[in-house]
Amino acid sequence: MDFKIIDAHSHLWLHQDTSWNGMKIKTTENGRSFFLTEEVQMLPPFIIDGRNTAEIFLANMDYAQVAGAVVVQELIDGIQNDYLEEVKRKYPERFFVFGMFDFFNGSPVRQVEELYGRGFRGIAIPGHRLILNDRRVYLNSPEMMEMFKLMERKGMILSICLAENHQQMDEIKEVIAECPELKIAIGHFGMVTQPGWEEQIMLAGNKNVYVESGGITWLFNSEFYPYPSAVRAIREAIDMVGAEKLMWGSDYPRTITAITYKMSYDFILKTDVLTDKEKALFLGENAVDFYGFGNLEIPRRLKNMSE
Repeated sequence: MDFKIIDAHSHLWLHQDTSWNGMKIKTTENGRSFFLTEEVQMLPPFIIDGRNTAEIFLANMDYAQVAGAVVVQELIDGIQNDYLEEVKRKYPERFFVFGMFDFFNGSPVRQVEELYGRGFRGIAIPGHRLILNDRRVYLNSPEMMEMFKLMERKGMILSICLAENHQQMDEIKEVIAECPELKIAIGHFGMVTQPGWEEQIMLAGNKNVYVESGGITWLFNSEFYPYPSAVRAIREAIDMVGAEKLMWGSDYPRTITAITYKMSYDFILKTDVLTDKEKALFLGENAVDFYGFGNLEIPRRLKNMSE
């Protein structure tokens, strides 16, 4: 492997203790969390304290020869700005970290200005979580549009996951039209297993919009490794918008309850459906340029004891 791999969609947290849409999310034990209505295996079971730390992730990255990672945020994990500020300070070369604000309380502009002052150069928005039973935050509301224009002026990056079935397409298209210089990464590969996913991919036809594949192994989990349908979807997306507009993401750590971290990308390395150049762009080169990673080294590979 002679090119850098960058994970464009991952998560870190010290603990989960929050709620969404009136339902609880809280760490229990042995990698489990109570999630909305049931207890689930949120992390691998050997993470017994529920602490999904940068150090554990770096160990996985080094083992899998992943040079750098982008850390987004999700409302189901709680706002992790304090911890991610520490992560960026300790490991500035390996991580690009996103801030996140309280979408349901307070001024978006003031909160983003405060996060920018703390050194965050990107804002993560789990857009699909903004549609609640009794309330909805619209991406194109006056307050949110003012915030997006602030981000555009400051050169910040937006990471956003959209709801399936076209629910937020008109909203995000207005954001893109009003803020053409705002760099945007669309997550979850457009919710590729849901109807209408192609429309999300086609957003990357705009100059500063890219799409990343965080969660693609989760979306095709029923098929499982080596995910031939996921590979075909990547091929289709390349044919739609070009390999230069797509990035790989793992959705670590939730996806590695089913597979190893390395498995979340090596099914792409091993396929003959993509060219070597397309693989290099998708697995790292695009993310290096989009997020501005510096001179990262490819972690050296150690022989496994079982080899």
